[in-house]
Amino acid sequence: MTDLLTLLVAEDEALIRCATEQTLESGGFNVVAAPSGEEALQLLINSEAQFAGLITDIRLGDGIDGWALARRARELVPDICVVYVTGDSAEDWPAKGVPGSMVLQKPVADALLLTGISTLLNERGRLP
Repeated sequence: MTDLLTLLVAEDEALIRCATEQTLESGGFNVVAAPSGEEALQLLINSEAQFAGLITDIRLGDGIDGWALARRARELVPDICVVYVTGDSAEDWPAKGVPGSMVLQKPVADALLLTGISTLLNERGRLP
């Protein structure tokens, strides 16, 4: 049996966060979720988990946004895969997104989210 890859989800809306967790877990991933950019960043810094991917909303309430979180995540975990999920900021992705990332427009179908993160993980050789 192989270990499950661990993904970090940063989403300030509780219902969306829970639905995203369930989708990713049903897709065979281990998921750790945070309700803010600051909490997600602290998990990246302090967690024992080796995060393979980050799924982040752009607007995370007060504090750092998803753009800044992903840049910091790449500093801490250079090969982390990043999927941005947004309702209104997709047009900013070419300028603000980290290289090799992906942006998905809300509402995101479960299959599209799973395909997106799996594609990035596969491109980085993280999937068996």
